[in-house]
Amino acid sequence: MGEIQILIVLAFIIFASPYIAKFIKIPVAPTEIILGIIFGSLGFFPENEFFKVVADVGFYYLMFLAGTEVDLKIFFTTEKTVLKRSIIFLVLLYILSILLVYTLNLSYLFIIVMPIISIGILSTLYKDYGKDEEWLNTAMLVGVIGEVVSIALLTILNAYLKYGFGASLFINLAALVGFLAITTIVFKGLDLFFWWYPSIKKILMPQYDKEEKDIRLSMALLCFVIAVMIILDLKVVIGAFIAGTLIPTFFDHKKELPHKLSSFGFGFLVPIFFVYIGSTVNLDALLLPGVVPTIFLITTAMLIVRLVASIIFIPNLGLKGSVLFGISLSIPLTLLIATAAIGYETKYISQDVYYSLILASLFEAIICLVMIKVIYNFKLSKK
Repeated sequence: MGEIQILIVLAFIIFASPYIAKFIKIPVAPTEIILGIIFGSLGFFPENEFFKVVADVGFYYLMFLAGTEVDLKIFFTTEKTVLKRSIIFLVLLYILSILLVYTLNLSYLFIIVMPIISIGILSTLYKDYGKDEEWLNTAMLVGVIGEVVSIALLTILNAYLKYGFGASLFINLAALVGFLAITTIVFKGLDLFFWWYPSIKKILMPQYDKEEKDIRLSMALLCFVIAVMIILDLKVVIGAFIAGTLIPTFFDHKKELPHKLSSFGFGFLVPIFFVYIGSTVNLDALLLPGVVPTIFLITTAMLIVRLVASIIFIPNLGLKGSVLFGISLSIPLTLLIATAAIGYETKYISQDVYYSLILASLFEAIICLVMIKVIYNFKLSKK
């Protein structure tokens, strides 16, 4: 009966959330999270392993879709000044975060939490603002680099808390470094191969295809890379993202493919992930001592350090663009939740800090997405 109840409620939320989002004038993603919180608090989402598994698949697919928005050749075509500013931005982000952690005497975990970047939600902004916004394209470029750094640090944290400082830690790190090195070699090899044999691209993904070979190959890549990440005991999210980047990087003749893939994802799997995240939130946690102030501190601090660091992009994006850029990188929903889970499962953080991180990630997503919409539509008056 529990699974039937979950399916019925999910059916309602998946269908109704765009209409509700339009009515309350906030983006669809946070609306789905809010509905997950409401229905979860009312007891409509009992604990269910199948629900969690499908939500995890939705998360991996979201990261895969984020990858489909990134043509890795952009790193070779982007102006060097923009790449330099991107590195400076990330360095500033970590320096400011470290200073803040020591100034406020916070747990060392926050050295990873404060500057953490995830492009899962960021990629959804393309549906609302298109692919011609310079601030959004720059944010995606910086986000790709920042997410790889964040996932690497999360992998190190997870290995350290799980194995301690020993051989197992270095084996896990070697697996990550090895995977990234092999991935780089594979990308270079494919680039050379397709340069010599460009017709192979159209054999693998024909321009006109009744058997949906393009989608089949995309799903095969996703499943294969996820399997490799599980074997290596690494974070699946980085593998799912890398699998997605193969599509625009090597199959650019299939311009409609990312849209086809996202239509299925944002219409089914991704909403389930957002609803599940909302359903895991225990609103009673707000009554625990110190939780609300900690939520406010985390949300405010993460936003401030990004806005301060984004000043570096004012010459490229202007004031409004740099503000939108900074806010758009302040929504590390998925990786922030992952960090909280790692800290709590290993007893490194207390339950109240865990709830604070989970709720902060949700409130930050809602607040920042609304702020982006308001600031984007704001027109500077001309005198």
